[in-house]
Amino acid sequence: MGRFTQGFYGYAFALFVCLAAVGVFLLITPQSRTEHIPRVDFSIDKVNTARTAPYDVVAPSRVLPDWVPNSSSLTQKNGAVTWRLGFATAKRQHAMLAQSDERPSADFVNRMANTDKPGGSRQIDGVTWEERFRQDKNQRTLVRVFPDHAVVVTGTAGWDELTALARTLAPQPKPSPMPSSG
Repeated sequence: MGRFTQGFYGYAFALFVCLAAVGVFLLITPQSRTEHIPRVDFSIDKVNTARTAPYDVVAPSRVLPDWVPNSSSLTQKNGAVTWRLGFATAKRQHAMLAQSDERPSADFVNRMANTDKPGGSRQIDGVTWEERFRQDKNQRTLVRVFPDHAVVVTGTAGWDELTALARTLAPQPKPSPMPSSG
């Protein structure tokens, strides 16, 4: 037994035992080869944003085929209401709708686009959106600035997918105020 615990043979034997254990573990462990993207229900954030935001909130009228809504966050900071809604697109890129009444609007837009340099414009259903592109991050952005808020559609998705998301955006009705308990 001494020859298996000393010198080169001991090292080789220990290595063989470890590799065999890893091989057995990999063989018996269930492996999933299917993609799993967590899906979120953004309906509550959509209603709450429409209820609390002093501006006209827009949201997708429908989720595009093979797109997965995977993040939604509503924040209220320094008096500004901001909603971010993220998607994994059909081509498995990232797209995000962000809107806020943060002041100044340019700061919010520049932060979401990761650039302050406009790159042109795009007509989407008769509405002009400003284009921005940050090459080192492969990030494309569509921007609309209103007097009281800004809407940004951004991500690593191509212009075609970002345009498709922008086409689904529709104004959201203000929900009726919550009844008071009293």
